[in-house]
Amino acid sequence: MAGGAVARLGAFLERLGPALAGLVALGLVLLLLAIDPVPMQRMQMQFFDAYQRAAPWEGSEDAGVAVVDIDEESIVRLGQWPWPRTDLATLTRRLGEAGAAAVAYDIVFSESDRTSPEALAQRYSGNAVAEELAALPSHDELFAESFAGVPVVLAYFLERGEMGRAVEPRMGIAVSGGPPTGYVETYRGALPPVPVLEEAAASTGFVSLNADDDGLVRRVPLVAYFGETLVPSLSLEEVRVAIGAGSPNLLTSTGSGETSFADSAAAVAMRLDSIEIPLNSAGEMWVHYPAEGSRAMLPAWRIIGGDMTDAELAEAVEGRIVLVGGSAVGLQDLISTPLAERTAGVNAHAAAIEQMLAGHFLERPDWARALEGALVILLGVMLALILPRLGAALGALAALAGVGGVMAMSWFAFTNAQYLLDPTWPLLAIVAVYAVQTVAVFYREERQRSYIHSAFDRYLSPELVRQIAADPHKLELGGEERDMSVLMCDIRGFSRISERYSPHEVIDFLITFLTPLSEALLARKATLDKYMGDAILAFWNAPLDDPDHPANAARAALEMIALTEELNRTMPESEGTVWPGEVKIGVGINAGTCCVGNMGSRKRLAYTLIGDTVNVASRLEGLTKLYGVPIAVGETLTGRLEEFALLELDRVRVVGRDRPATISALLGDEAMASGEDFQRLRSSHLAMLEAYRMQDWDRALAALEAGKQDYEGFGIPGLYALFNDRIAGLRADPPGEGWDGVYQATSK
Repeated sequence: MAGGAVARLGAFLERLGPALAGLVALGLVLLLLAIDPVPMQRMQMQFFDAYQRAAPWEGSEDAGVAVVDIDEESIVRLGQWPWPRTDLATLTRRLGEAGAAAVAYDIVFSESDRTSPEALAQRYSGNAVAEELAALPSHDELFAESFAGVPVVLAYFLERGEMGRAVEPRMGIAVSGGPPTGYVETYRGALPPVPVLEEAAASTGFVSLNADDDGLVRRVPLVAYFGETLVPSLSLEEVRVAIGAGSPNLLTSTGSGETSFADSAAAVAMRLDSIEIPLNSAGEMWVHYPAEGSRAMLPAWRIIGGDMTDAELAEAVEGRIVLVGGSAVGLQDLISTPLAERTAGVNAHAAAIEQMLAGHFLERPDWARALEGALVILLGVMLALILPRLGAALGALAALAGVGGVMAMSWFAFTNAQYLLDPTWPLLAIVAVYAVQTVAVFYREERQRSYIHSAFDRYLSPELVRQIAADPHKLELGGEERDMSVLMCDIRGFSRISERYSPHEVIDFLITFLTPLSEALLARKATLDKYMGDAILAFWNAPLDDPDHPANAARAALEMIALTEELNRTMPESEGTVWPGEVKIGVGINAGTCCVGNMGSRKRLAYTLIGDTVNVASRLEGLTKLYGVPIAVGETLTGRLEEFALLELDRVRVVGRDRPATISALLGDEAMASGEDFQRLRSSHLAMLEAYRMQDWDRALAALEAGKQDYEGFGIPGLYALFNDRIAGLRADPPGEGWDGVYQATSK
């Protein structure tokens, strides 16, 4: 009797085994939900991005916003940026006369106009014409006077470190509830407009955008802390000024009745008169982007140059909020969004303003996570109990039905209520329970059929089993941290090339140009991450180990420059080949720790890397144009290339980083480094930098002049011109005591 009872109990537990295994899997999913690891957060964002691509916002055209674009054509027609502010005064005045409701500049005017008469008078002091120049009106004052015809909101940058001047909101932000100091970003420094413009403007707002780890800008902050003061963003202030609203009112969790943040105050919503804008805990507004190209952009040159008539301009901007920003590559204000790999940063602000005016908001409600957790429990428990009773086919159909139902609910919430409900955790629960129970059922059946196990052990290779078991882990999102070298290369003036030729011709040119450059990279053991239009991102030391990756990256960069020069010599003579004159590239290389591996979504993966090292390499590539050198190298990599011909350029604090870094130009290999000419250039250049940082302008200029021919001989006259102008400016307006000689990059 006792033996029979034990046997029946054993049989019962064996039948119950798959259900228990499913519940254990569900418990692990709930544990992960509580931890919320980064790979799952990335997958969540991928789902939300896919929704935006499938259903972009369609109300942009009627939302009362116009964008004036400083595009490549405007740069070609009106000259190199920055333009004289008399041109911007013309732009502002015409927009006001055309009936614009308000104008916002997504441009930071943190320095006085260097083309202004008083600046020229200082530069040529002692000359007979200097007094006449000094008597002319300041360009900044003329620009400020143009604000009289239309409310103008100006932009400023917020910085982590203490720098610049203090900023104060034109109208304070009221807070309903406790201050959200633990959630909203805090900054200690700011780069505001010059005082004459700041005082004349209707208001100011910050334009600092924080991209997610993958580099995409999905949210626009509406508030931030400058010290202990809440300050508004450009988009929030522009709407407030345009509609004549009173003080903005920030609702936090302790004053709004929300319960998700009961222990502390987090941002919940922003009220602007009758407009209530849902925010995340950090005071950021989710942006529902319109389809790329759906918003009409007004080229700045047509307005400033008079190509657009008053009637045409009035039709385009009357009664609208107008934002002025730049899509030209040289302005370095390009961002990545879920809908565009590269787009002007002003488009993010424009989309946010449009949605505030239209009352159209994406929202991740405070109850979303609780709902997602409830679905995890409900679906997980239900599947754990019913799947063991179903056959393989019905069980698969039940799991697929659960997946389809979760996806349909999430999609319906997005398209009908603009709610961002994350399907990843319920989907993971379904998959985990189904997979574990499938394995458990399979294991139970295999135990009952020992002869199958015998056959399995006899014919299946242990190594093959190991590989099969390892494959699912290889397909998981995420990666490993490695010490790597990263290279970013970009073609200068590619937008102008694209405008001159048909799409087919542009593609032919890119294939012709990028093929030998890619072969050079591969020959130096590089991994080609991706092509971004005309840009190349490559890295070393993954997936295969490369102990010489710093030197390989440096040699590859030098060979790319040499190949470009060779192609410029030979390709124009080739028949049937499109070649747009002299092509130039900029290359930024850096080294450091990166996370590399399979990333993306579970539907589509890419072997790629992320990390601050990649961001710095991109910034270095952008700085090559400023410093007039073909290759810029980060300080971490510089220390590993002591035998190469490296020339220290400057100490720079790039946008988005607090700590300044020493950047260098890579001019050649070991043979060049040991040459007399390079040693002479290096000696005079370092002497110039030493005097420059000591504010000994005469000695710095003398050292610069001593090396002038060498700068030209090494093909970097732009570096000479940059420091010549900078020294002249600093001599005229000394930085004062405490200056650390660090150049602050004000754009990306």
